[in-house]
Amino acid sequence: MAPAFITFEGIDGSGKSTQLRMLASHLRLQGHEVVATREPGGTPLGLRVRAVVLDADEQVDPLAELLLYAADRAQHVRALVRPALDSGHVVLSDRYADATAAYQGAGRGFPEDLIAELIALATGGLMPDLTLVFDVSVEESLRRATRRTHDGPAPDRLDAEDAAFHTRVRDAYLRLAAAEPDRVRIIDAAGSVEETHADVLRLVMPFLEARR
Repeated sequence: MAPAFITFEGIDGSGKSTQLRMLASHLRLQGHEVVATREPGGTPLGLRVRAVVLDADEQVDPLAELLLYAADRAQHVRALVRPALDSGHVVLSDRYADATAAYQGAGRGFPEDLIAELIALATGGLMPDLTLVFDVSVEESLRRATRRTHDGPAPDRLDAEDAAFHTRVRDAYLRLAAAEPDRVRIIDAAGSVEETHADVLRLVMPFLEARR
């Protein structure tokens, strides 16, 4: 089996993290060697970056936020993602470079050329083989975030952003999928967890089979 790099994207509350865990379990049962990771936080350095950049009590300047995510990604690629791919693994990442284009580019308003330059620098040109964008309405995203924070941890800095911010992010993901249809696939995540998982399998399993 050839290595594969699959990323999971979407606005907060889209269910991408749950779907990543479900896919990782399924692939392992099928005999695949899987590395499941996330940004920020896929490395020890990344965990420290995550603690700062998502802390709701921390006043993080937008430029500092952008650079912190880039630093996390540079470490992530070089310390974990590339070595795992070089070893023939399937790497599943909860967010990657497209998140910077959506959140810091469209969401925060940084210029596209700056975003592209930072992504290229941090990734060293490594882009996913397949990106799944889990799409839900902003209204549904906010409802899910409210339920999640009621039952679990306090909201992070991104949870606290307003609907207009999340709308810009969602629109950026939809534009990305339209611009790169061979790599980026939209999954309607408004249904049940099981329905969404079935859609993931319908996309991912033929994709991996074609790489044998």
